[in-house]
Amino acid sequence: MTAPHPSSPSHPSSPSNGGLAVVATLAAHGVDTVFGIPGTHNLEFYRHLHACGIRAITPRHEQGAGYAADAYFVVSGKPGVVITTSGPGLTNVITAAATAYAESRPMLILSPGVPTGYERADVGMLHETKDSSGALSHLLVAAHRTRTAEGAAQAVADAFALFGGSRPGPVHIEVPLDVLEGGWSGTAPAPVPARPRPLDSGALDTAAEALAGSIRPLIIAGGGARAASARITELARLLDAPVATTANGKGILDETDPLSLGADVRWPAVQQASREADVLLVVGTEIADSDLWGGLIGVQEEADDAHAQTVIRCDIDPDQLHKNLRGHVLLLGDAHACVDGLLSRLDAADSRGASEHATGAATAGNTGTATAPSTTGSDTVDTGTPRSPGATRAAAIREAVAQEFDGTAIGARVTRLVQEAAGPDVVIAGDSSRVTYDGSVHALTARTPDQLLYMPGFATLGYGIPAAIGGRLAAPGRPVACIVGDGAAMFSIQEVVTAVELGLPIPFVIVDNGGYEEIEHQMVERDIEPFAVRLHRPDFALLAQSMGAHGATVDAAAVEDQLPDLVRAALTADRPTIIHVRDESA
Repeated sequence: MTAPHPSSPSHPSSPSNGGLAVVATLAAHGVDTVFGIPGTHNLEFYRHLHACGIRAITPRHEQGAGYAADAYFVVSGKPGVVITTSGPGLTNVITAAATAYAESRPMLILSPGVPTGYERADVGMLHETKDSSGALSHLLVAAHRTRTAEGAAQAVADAFALFGGSRPGPVHIEVPLDVLEGGWSGTAPAPVPARPRPLDSGALDTAAEALAGSIRPLIIAGGGARAASARITELARLLDAPVATTANGKGILDETDPLSLGADVRWPAVQQASREADVLLVVGTEIADSDLWGGLIGVQEEADDAHAQTVIRCDIDPDQLHKNLRGHVLLLGDAHACVDGLLSRLDAADSRGASEHATGAATAGNTGTATAPSTTGSDTVDTGTPRSPGATRAAAIREAVAQEFDGTAIGARVTRLVQEAAGPDVVIAGDSSRVTYDGSVHALTARTPDQLLYMPGFATLGYGIPAAIGGRLAAPGRPVACIVGDGAAMFSIQEVVTAVELGLPIPFVIVDNGGYEEIEHQMVERDIEPFAVRLHRPDFALLAQSMGAHGATVDAAAVEDQLPDLVRAALTADRPTIIHVRDESA
């Protein structure tokens, strides 16, 4: 099935070329925003954007384009699209693309390439690169160099099909200059409806039976389960099971829910609870060290008491099903479909149990003792043992975490103050800054799984500022703030100009400790005399004003008194505001 490419009444002479083939296919797949910088070789992409109803966002660096596109996906659910020029434009976006790969998030990168027949020619053409697609094929999910306009259009359609039917990640499509500028007489391929992977009904039966008979169930949910948030909430309540998430899964269960443990899999109390669970359901996460900080989730296979726990792994990628923790019951498929399958079986079993209970009560009476049903497939359940109330267990775990997490640190304090000022649904963009991983990840109270823009796996400096821009563009009516350290801010401070240009009322809160403080601490721990980590401290408020933004400076000791009002004012301003939180004790 195909869709005709859009006509362009205002540009009747626009050529029907390879650029139109690509852009019309983007439009057919619902793309309304692209990020990138126009360049000498990519202008035939840009020629057709307006006519196809697609807005172009121009950051000040292609890496910022990639980070903004990544955050745009997290908030909107639509894959981020980046257009670069050839050569340095493409290589500039590679770190952002690698970030999307590490976090399993879809991103489409479009670039021109050397003309057909000039591959590896080394003739000194402008922006000539030895083998762009070859290089990116080793870093991303896929990279394609197309040969025809029709092939370029189909490559775009194939990328969207991949995003919808398998573990998502970044895809690069290179269109040779002669193809980009050459003729096209085809039609744009229409979206292909996603065909969910058939689920193993036997594995679902076994998993549901184990969960139904559990005494201390626990759910661990990651970024791959974000789209299944509502169903995981239903499952948690049906099972009365606490839910802990990774940083990428933050907010899958409303963190004000009594069953929520927040994005706290890093802390020993949650890790210990995962070992005490008799049935552990792990959905959409590799439970990697970037989240666990040297700890472990679940009872490891080599442990003496490994038989005392049933681990159920659910993932769309078969290579994830045993990663970092061996699964006993494997559910290969989309998180939403897997959880839906579990719910249907548990609901049916619950209905049968209620009916049998009513019949039995009528003839034999009821003792009033709450017990867990027996189950096969797990020898962990002692039939007749009272089920531990989930909310009580979760409250005890949260209390223990509160002793492990320093809620008085500047990152946690600033995060709570920003949320107090911006409201419960605020989206906060973070960075590879201590104020994020020792602050916002744990101090932000997320109600939905789109409130933290962060990348724990690749730990990319410079992400936060452009991510806030992407998040705000994805949700124009929603409060979006950015909280980063001074070191991270200097990686992408130029993107504040992009926010000025777009008139985005984003408060960029820069917590300044004068350099790379954590690396300094690591040097001291290794008996290295600290050097190259104490950096010049710019006046960020003045820098903001020079870029056309508002600027303010607050001493770290006074944030409780001054920061909320500054954030409230920034969110209603006509442009972004940099709020420089200066830690004079650093």
